[in-house]
Amino acid sequence: MTWKNIAALTLALGLLSGCSIAERLVYRIDIDQGNYVEQKSVDMLRIGMTKAQVQYVLGTPMLVDPSYPDTWNYIFYEQNGHDKPIQKNLILTFNPQAQLVSMKGDYKQSPQFLTPIN
Repeated sequence: MTWKNIAALTLALGLLSGCSIAERLVYRIDIDQGNYVEQKSVDMLRIGMTKAQVQYVLGTPMLVDPSYPDTWNYIFYEQNGHDKPIQKNLILTFNPQAQLVSMKGDYKQSPQFLTPIN
């Protein structure tokens, strides 16, 4: 092989592989969307809380479907730079009297959740 062929091969390999290496060097902003909910806030929830009390603790829900107004969805999406995105969901269900009856999602219920609020 001549030095021209070696140089051309080195240049071609460098250009082809350079994109994947250079991508990690390019700055990407952190993207946070939705409701940021902490576990300590979720620990404050109790069965029987009114919608106003829940909204005071967690803030306005990200999604309330008009077909199911008694189901509130708190959704948080986070992507830091080149890391994989993380999505956390919290779904709260209320009875027709606007009292909290259940919760499910990516957050743990506190042991006190089933203790009704006074």
